[in-house]
Amino acid sequence: MELADRAVGLLLTLTSLSIFTYYTFWVIILPLVDRDHFVHKYFLPQEYAILIPVYAGVALICLLSVFIGYVMLKSKKKKA
Repeated sequence: MELADRAVGLLLTLTSLSIFTYYTFWVIILPLVDRDHFVHKYFLPQEYAILIPVYAGVALICLLSVFIGYVMLKSKKKKA
């Protein structure tokens, strides 16, 4: 089981590192590169650099709120 946990941890770390690197390059480095450079075809338009994290944050907050509400309702039923 320890090997599986380490594999999952490594996979999550590599995924997070690649997303961080992609986003950092997209937001910080890419605006400094000419518009006609070939590297621009690998990235979404700049508007999405703000929209994607905002929508992901709202979705995360909604899911956490639903989870907390569910746990509170379930614990209330156990007391009664």
